[in-house]
Amino acid sequence: MSLEENRNCTCECACNCEVERTVDCEERREMMNQIRCYDFAINELALYLDTHPEDEKALCLHRKYCKQAKDLKDKYQKVYGPLTIHYPCNKWRWLEEPWVSFGLGVI
Repeated sequence: MSLEENRNCTCECACNCEVERTVDCEERREMMNQIRCYDFAINELALYLDTHPEDEKALCLHRKYCKQAKDLKDKYQKVYGPLTIHYPCNKWRWLEEPWVSFGLGVI
């Protein structure tokens, strides 16, 4: 499928690729920061639970953060596109937008 065919695809996609979207950079940045915070807390709690598996409060908090992170990631991906290759979408939207430089100073 060519890039032009990809843009004009009318298939049903969970991420609503065919809908024009406006990007609010500040909202997008804030959502990514929240996702990173949840992921950090989830990893730290998992490390803690490795040595304290009986701590019900930590286990409950880990489950809560996992659910909140999943919900936030789903919301982000529906609006801004996939975060990873594992997101179920029929289009390769990252081909249509500038790639993030990942701190290399390249835009």
